[in-house]
Amino acid sequence: MLKYLVIYEKTDTGYSAYIPDLPGCIAAGKTRKQVERNIFEAVKFHIEGMKLEGLPIPKPHTESEMLVFA
Repeated sequence: MLKYLVIYEKTDTGYSAYIPDLPGCIAAGKTRKQVERNIFEAVKFHIEGMKLEGLPIPKPHTESEMLVFA
């Protein structure tokens, strides 16, 4: 099982998302829920394409942490 970090960003027109460990794997949507569905499908499509081309699937290595400032 692979577990990738997803970065979600609010934009002027909705939301975008990307996977730091899968360069080029991005998605957008008008709502957070829509971009969540879109990035899930984008990851599946991205990995499927890499497999078909015989490319190695990158191992997840990105970590995150939330910093809180008062």
